[in-house]
Amino acid sequence: MRTAVVLRPLGLGDLLTGVPAIRAIRAAVPEHHLVLATTAALAPLAELVDAVDEVLPARELEPLDWDRPPPELAVDLHGKGPASHVVVDSLHPDRLLTFASPGYRGPVWRPDEHEVRRWCRLVSEGLGVEADPDALDLAVPAVPPPVTGAAVVHPGAAYPGRRWPPDRFAAVARHLADAGHDVRITGGPAEEPLARAVAEGAGLGEDAVLAGRTTSLELAAVIAAARVVVSGDTGVAHLATAYRRPSVVLFGPVSPALWGPPPRPQHVVLWHGDGTGDPWGTELDPALATITVGEVTEALDGLLRAR
Repeated sequence: MRTAVVLRPLGLGDLLTGVPAIRAIRAAVPEHHLVLATTAALAPLAELVDAVDEVLPARELEPLDWDRPPPELAVDLHGKGPASHVVVDSLHPDRLLTFASPGYRGPVWRPDEHEVRRWCRLVSEGLGVEADPDALDLAVPAVPPPVTGAAVVHPGAAYPGRRWPPDRFAAVARHLADAGHDVRITGGPAEEPLARAVAEGAGLGEDAVLAGRTTSLELAAVIAAARVVVSGDTGVAHLATAYRRPSVVLFGPVSPALWGPPPRPQHVVLWHGDGTGDPWGTELDPALATITVGEVTEALDGLLRAR
């Protein structure tokens, strides 16, 4: 059996922005058994990518647990340099696709390129196939969502620099609830205190808090069935894109030109930055801080009116 291995062991947003490139790899080697190496936490969602035959648990920049013959093709969708290239190179594939770096040939890395288009270009140039950067859709999980038609407020993000203040998220949630929407606050287990603070500030009951109560598949199902989603620059924003749900995304340190949703009418981006912020910052990014509650509620009202 001919095998292709694709390396992408990062966060949720990274996985979802890599989906068009993964689909292009499938188009290049349609008869191969396509193995996606990603984190164990992301495995349930990775299995929703229709181009993937198998998910292999992986750890960032660590050797893969590979006890099979060398794959015919190995692709590094992780990074631009030898630290990640060597992970796939060590499998001794017949063909290796990476960005150019010391010791490796390949397409040139462009720092100002959108994350989706960057990996699409790698595959397109390296394997000679078309790659559609809008092919971001994800299969809907088979699990029933805890709620359908909700106005989802997701206040968390991986780093404080990308977290809009919880009192402002609470004001947005209150605005949505006052307009008659079923508001739910989402997040991972570690974000449950944040979600509870937002719900309390919005005057919402205990059942409004979904943070810490959903599996990754249940969260995806909630987003897939949502009426509207509001979040910062984080993985849930990419889930809204994958399911084509109306969304308002708040950007701060990172430009939406690098990580934003595709130009569709159902996605609204708010950003007042210049691209010089720190996405791993420990303090609220100044550009994100300038986004007002009024801007967010106006954008949400516009999306909801359009529906």
